[in-house]
Amino acid sequence: MSWLLSFFFHASLVGLIGYQLMCLADLEFDYMNPYDSSSQINKVILPEFIIQGVLCFIHLATGHWFMFLFSLPYLYYNVRLYKRGKHLLDVTEIFNQLNWAKQLRIFKLVYVILLLVISIFWTIWSIGEAYD
Repeated sequence: MSWLLSFFFHASLVGLIGYQLMCLADLEFDYMNPYDSSSQINKVILPEFIIQGVLCFIHLATGHWFMFLFSLPYLYYNVRLYKRGKHLLDVTEIFNQLNWAKQLRIFKLVYVILLLVISIFWTIWSIGEAYD
């Protein structure tokens, strides 16, 4: 059951990060102005951080140590950004930070997709063990 919950949390993280990438791509191609883009991205950053924190706690509480340890660097990075106050995009600096912000989110997306694939594997494995 916890692997299925992990799957849905990882899928929601993929959706949130994909949404942020789409907003940055719209900004890059001038489909959206900087204020709208940064405000839409800033609305989903905190839910992304909360989902990642809850996901790490679920892995810790259920004893999935490998997934917990694999998710910990991402959680640490999010907490570090939040404590430094650098987690939100600045409207005035968004064009200067555009390439860095896109690369960061692409890295996050690849990392979360890797976690999602591992979660899918363990979900299928646990279902197979239940029927043995």
